[in-house]
Amino acid sequence: MNFEGKKLLILGGNPETVPLVEMANNMGIKTIVASGRHTDAAKKVAWKSSDVDGMDVPGLINLAKEEKVDGVLVGVADILVPAYCKVCDALDLPCYASQKIVDVFSFKDSFKATCERYGIHGIPEFYLDAQMKDEDIAKIKFPVMIKPVDNGGGVGMTVCYNKEELKLGVQKALECSNKKRFIVEKYMQCEDMGMYYTFKDGVCSVSCIYDRYTTDEQPGLSRVCLGGTYPSKHIDEYFERMHDNACRMFKDIGIKNGVLMLSAFYEDGEFYVYDTGFRLQGEAPHLLMKAIHGFDQRKMLINFALTGSEGDINLSEVDDPYLKGKHAATLWLLLKKGIVDRIEGLDEALNDNCIVANVQRLYPGDKVSQDVIGTEKQVLTRMYLVCDTKEELAQKLKYYMDNIKVYDKQGNEMLLNGFDVTKALEL
Repeated sequence: MNFEGKKLLILGGNPETVPLVEMANNMGIKTIVASGRHTDAAKKVAWKSSDVDGMDVPGLINLAKEEKVDGVLVGVADILVPAYCKVCDALDLPCYASQKIVDVFSFKDSFKATCERYGIHGIPEFYLDAQMKDEDIAKIKFPVMIKPVDNGGGVGMTVCYNKEELKLGVQKALECSNKKRFIVEKYMQCEDMGMYYTFKDGVCSVSCIYDRYTTDEQPGLSRVCLGGTYPSKHIDEYFERMHDNACRMFKDIGIKNGVLMLSAFYEDGEFYVYDTGFRLQGEAPHLLMKAIHGFDQRKMLINFALTGSEGDINLSEVDDPYLKGKHAATLWLLLKKGIVDRIEGLDEALNDNCIVANVQRLYPGDKVSQDVIGTEKQVLTRMYLVCDTKEELAQKLKYYMDNIKVYDKQGNEMLLNGFDVTKALEL
């Protein structure tokens, strides 16, 4: 279908949204990126940009009317999905979400309660409200994780080991929550997984299931991802125990189109789902799906925004969570606090055929401030690798972990350690 000259309003301008904007640009679409920060990366590649905040529904509606847009799409930000739904509804434009879906997925507490009704367990939780009564605190078994109910990417999350840290964690979570709500969960120190679904016309298909690895170099903060390996070592068990329950839940709340991530911990044979995102993901598994499966979720979502259809793709023919026998990985390079002065070894990676994509967030001159430590904003770049064997994948991962270097102006190395590749791939 020819979209030349069509106008698409995209909500949110973070670096992870850049590939979505570029895809629309390449399709001949006039992209308009709206976000409250004038310097957002996605604005730099858009046909036009606006400083209307991605949560300002009346402002977005007025902008869409002024520009006479043909469609609206949310970028890579959970917090903007409710606004996306409202704007599309007001303008009578295609939207893959609904208010019922938004009510379930936009707040961690309502999502958790919904999952339990379908036999999908969440992380064990402790009751606590902003009054922080002594009798409630006395029932808490430390360590715990404090989270705002309506934020992600590690924002507002704190690991607490005692009452004093708990008070500070609650304060931080409340400051980062628009709804001024938080949850207190058992701090899980076990295996981490991601389950990525694609939906088309009511068909629910698993595109990938993978194991995720996080850093333990930043105690007290959210454990930021270091990468993932595909497919998961627990994939068969997931299909046996959880997949059918998840599909029933998705169907009952009305999901027909779109892409969705479930994040879960795996401990002693049990899955504990802890997060979700009903939109393209910052860690971008869709880039691996494009390289292996041959379809591009960005293109599907853009097509839907402009026509109400994701196209003529047949998921049952092309989707395969076992990756057609291949092995894949994402490698996240995390930076310590400081100002980036010099990056070495990354250019070499761009000429490697096994690296199917590289999404860089930070460049020389960029500052990694203390307030972004413990969030995905400390990510230098995400690399995406596809290999024929686990042994080849391990070799590539180890090579780039050893040979990519980042320095500040004083010559100090800024990279955190990577994950244990041999253990991850069970070699």
